[in-house]
Amino acid sequence: MFELRSNPQATVKADLLSGLTVALALVPEAVAFAFVAGVEPMVGLYAAFIVGLITAIFGGRPGMISGATGALAVVMVSLVATHGVQYLFATVVLMGIIQVLAGVFRLGKFIRLVPHPVMLGFVNGLAIVIFLAQLGQFKEMGPEGELVWMQSPALALMLGLVALTMAIIHFLPKLTRAIPSSLAAILVVTGLVHGLNLDTASVVDFVRTMTGDANASLQGTLPSFALPAVPLSWETLRIILPYALILAAIGLIESLLTLTLVDELTQTRGQGNRECVGQGAANVVTGFFGGMGGCAMIGQSMININSGGRSRLSGASAALFLLAFILFGASLIEMIPIAALVGVMFMVVLGTFEWSSFRIMRKIPMADALVIVLVSAVTVITDLAIAVLVGVIVSALRFAWDHATHMTAKTEVDAQGWKSYQPQGPLFFASVTSFLDLFDAKSDPDDVVVDFRDSRVADHSALEAIDTLAERYLREGKRLHLRHLSPECRQLLDKAGDLVEVNVLEDPTYKVATDRLAG
Repeated sequence: MFELRSNPQATVKADLLSGLTVALALVPEAVAFAFVAGVEPMVGLYAAFIVGLITAIFGGRPGMISGATGALAVVMVSLVATHGVQYLFATVVLMGIIQVLAGVFRLGKFIRLVPHPVMLGFVNGLAIVIFLAQLGQFKEMGPEGELVWMQSPALALMLGLVALTMAIIHFLPKLTRAIPSSLAAILVVTGLVHGLNLDTASVVDFVRTMTGDANASLQGTLPSFALPAVPLSWETLRIILPYALILAAIGLIESLLTLTLVDELTQTRGQGNRECVGQGAANVVTGFFGGMGGCAMIGQSMININSGGRSRLSGASAALFLLAFILFGASLIEMIPIAALVGVMFMVVLGTFEWSSFRIMRKIPMADALVIVLVSAVTVITDLAIAVLVGVIVSALRFAWDHATHMTAKTEVDAQGWKSYQPQGPLFFASVTSFLDLFDAKSDPDDVVVDFRDSRVADHSALEAIDTLAERYLREGKRLHLRHLSPECRQLLDKAGDLVEVNVLEDPTYKVATDRLAG
């Protein structure tokens, strides 16, 4: 369970170098998200270390990177502004407990109910969000202390370094794979900037701009254990519970969707329920050690996978490298040009965006194409959780509408004069009207059989429709016989009495989702 190198295709060298590359990219991301949440940079860095380490070892997806994320930060900011950072730590602990319970009750399996168009929209939207987040790096401090867009020649230098970084990442693998191309690009661009004494922003400049402190640094100490300094009362629970529920939902949705994406990239299968438990445990610990909490990070996960990281060692080493930077190597990390990290993230954007979605737009149903665009737009405008929920709801309504018109029935009359109806298609809330219109109680013979062998009785509306049909035949003094009903329909016996005949031996059992694949 705790074997760090669980993937036979992974190598120690690839995992360690990939982990180092991810750690370098994690630094500005964690600082930026801490700033969004309204907390100190070290709160974001501690979260990236603790969440990254625990999920790498105990989570359900080797090779996936977790840490502080923007999706969670935008929810945290109002809590911090209103009640302070200690309430955030308490909220993160409760958030983690909720996530652990989601894993214990095996709710991770329901991520498989997310339609593929929603997945495409999620990936495209997140790629756009990552791209837009990097545009802030092209701003500098103005004369009145505000952020303004860079002007030439600073902008030209920044763009040139970003382009050089992207070129190295693209072309180096064609020559050698001895070192991850992203790491090589960061080292080359850093050496070039300092070797030629080029005037461009570095990581420490970014930190000082974010904090407004001219002396700010990434140098820190080991995180220490402390109970959140909040009253243990119902009032505290009333304050933190709504935030904890929202954060837990966003964290699990983003983590499980990222897990699914990494599954596709690596042609392996992660364990959704184990990931829920791992994420939850990581957040509980983070809250007690002064971190802002976190979840899976699609950008860093893509960097890790593209750099050759496949096993748990890659994620664990990324977290440990990050801690080493905080404790011993802050001065070195602060030297890295922001342009190099922006170039790395731009390559992540190019690799994350599903460019094939443009090609398939005319080949798939219009409704699916609209779902892809809708989810992408909502992801950019609001956040991931809302976008996924909107996409699932729209897809479900479209499915309901389509299948509401697909209810038909085969009919035949046997030698005894009994008329048999064989409904074709699912019977649920949207199709009950079409189902009832298939029958003619006044003209049918005295004995009518409804055979549900080719129809699925899906919900309570379907049960009520069957009961309504039984009452229609009862009023006409005729006998209605039901065959191949699901077990849920047996409750109709109480209402229909002797008029309803159910073949229990052949009743099917339906499963919407199972735990077998979720782990």
